[in-house]
Amino acid sequence: MQPQNYPDLLQRYTKEFRYNTRLAVPVILGMLGHTFVSFADNIMVGQLGTAELAAVSLGNSFVFIAMSLGIGFSTAITPLVAEADGAGDKAGGKSALKHGLLLCTLLGIVLFGLIQLGKPLLYLMDQPPEVVALSIPYLDLVAFSLVPLVMFQAYKQFSEGLSQTKYPMYATIAANVVNIVLNYLLIFGAMGFPKLGIIGAAIGTLAARVIMLIMLWYMLEKKKKFHDYVTGFNFKKIEKAVMRKIIHLGFPSALQMFFEVAIFTAAIWISGVLGKNPQAANQIALNLSSMTFMFGMGLGVAAMIRVGNQKGLKNFADLRRIALSIFFLTLLLEVVFAIFFLLGRHWFPTIYLDVNDPMNQADNLEVILLASQLLLVAAFFQISDGLQVVILGALRGLQDVKVPTLITLIAYWLIGFPICYYLGLHTELKSTGIWIGLLSGLTASAIMLYIRFNKMTKRLIRT
Repeated sequence: MQPQNYPDLLQRYTKEFRYNTRLAVPVILGMLGHTFVSFADNIMVGQLGTAELAAVSLGNSFVFIAMSLGIGFSTAITPLVAEADGAGDKAGGKSALKHGLLLCTLLGIVLFGLIQLGKPLLYLMDQPPEVVALSIPYLDLVAFSLVPLVMFQAYKQFSEGLSQTKYPMYATIAANVVNIVLNYLLIFGAMGFPKLGIIGAAIGTLAARVIMLIMLWYMLEKKKKFHDYVTGFNFKKIEKAVMRKIIHLGFPSALQMFFEVAIFTAAIWISGVLGKNPQAANQIALNLSSMTFMFGMGLGVAAMIRVGNQKGLKNFADLRRIALSIFFLTLLLEVVFAIFFLLGRHWFPTIYLDVNDPMNQADNLEVILLASQLLLVAAFFQISDGLQVVILGALRGLQDVKVPTLITLIAYWLIGFPICYYLGLHTELKSTGIWIGLLSGLTASAIMLYIRFNKMTKRLIRT
């Protein structure tokens, strides 16, 4: 037996970094653009007061749950398109887009309706009354924006399935610029526009998502290599087998994302029980963590695309090697971000609030202190969060969705949530205890998902 050459072994994995990064960066930039808008929203809304910031957090908690189902469902399109592309099946790719777009449009409408029906729950959740009153009108507009958002996701997942990640990025960044500008004009009433407060933020979000959808479709339709894919749909001819396959992949994927988003939403609600300041602090920590999470999401898309391609080619040894390379890259990045969080945890929260505002100074200082404590925990949980979402992407590329769904259910709701609830409401840890629960759930998820991936890929290589 020859001795193992570790530099050569390492190079087998690191040599994939460049291509994986090239695939992931447009996705990351697009997602970061979206998250940056939320960041800008929170900063602008935070200038209005902690109640307004908490109201946006509460309203978005409902939207995020619905959004998770829509986005999670749409991810079924990517592995089907990637596999069809790897096998040279253009008709199969177009069929996946057509049926996926139809299902996503219907789902967006249904999700909007469910949020409208669910609004009375806001009054039954033991949230601060002033926060609930502010959140209702904001929620109406942002909920409607789910329709164009989920339709956009169908085109986005299709584009990514063809390894063309830059076009969704262009559309997202352009829409986000519009969002930030409209938010500034309408939140504060700048340049003669009406001063609408958090309603202005909601209008900006809705307008941006409509623009995002139109722009991506236009770019794909104008490109010769995409034109035949995105035009000439015959919705009268629906294939039940394709619909079943998308639902088979999409429904468990939607549940996976729902379980994760729902536990973060539960964290928002538990924070609201503790008061408006803990809720505002939770929103700051969550917003900052979301930015670094986008790197994991982008690399997760890269994992899904490349694993899907290799599955189509039946190159299972390369499939495993490429996936492990992406896992390793994710770990390195998330460790760097953890260090940044640890070093900057006292300064980052000050970006969101005016520490010199005499009217709200006491509240603002309390929120900043609480947020700095949460970021200490967030520094560690984002490592687990990044790894688990990338491993999930690889498993989706394998079209393995049922067992990962069960894993996320166990990790988030049988491990993470009970810890969140107990430590948050029944110990002195309070907000910090909630985030320790999140850390526990995400770590359990990452470990169990990796075990699943390891077993599946070794079995594929042997057969």
